[in-house]
Amino acid sequence: MSSIGAPETPALDAAGVRIAIVASSWHENIMNSLIAGSSSYLAGAKAEVQVFRVPGSFELPLGAKLAFNQGFDAVVALGLVLRGDTPHFDYVCDGVTSGLMQLMLESNKPIGFGVLTCDTETQALARSGLPGSDSNKGIEAAHAALAMTLLKRKLS
Repeated sequence: MSSIGAPETPALDAAGVRIAIVASSWHENIMNSLIAGSSSYLAGAKAEVQVFRVPGSFELPLGAKLAFNQGFDAVVALGLVLRGDTPHFDYVCDGVTSGLMQLMLESNKPIGFGVLTCDTETQALARSGLPGSDSNKGIEAAHAALAMTLLKRKLS
């Protein structure tokens, strides 16, 4: 995910919006920073936020579905898949992306996609929000989930 051309992530008013952050347990340092970025952005918008951890990125679609079943308005899905020496990377990335997209369309509820799909740990660190990084994709995913929730309410 390049930050070139990325829009600003302005503060939004999300009072009364319930958002679940569903995050992978792998790569704890990076995930904790993504969660902190998402949580901070959503707290600033006055959203009600709960964090749920799943074993890995492949489990994010089911974790998101379970959160929707509990009445959450939106999900911020956070994970990291690093390329290895086998095609496993491709299968996991495709499964997570397809699963989250399918769930979003079937449930008619927004999912902010904050799953880093990187060739190296250096690339992931640059997107993590940790000191020295270029950006925090957790903030961007939280903004997307919240903006789409507010758009859904406006159009309903």
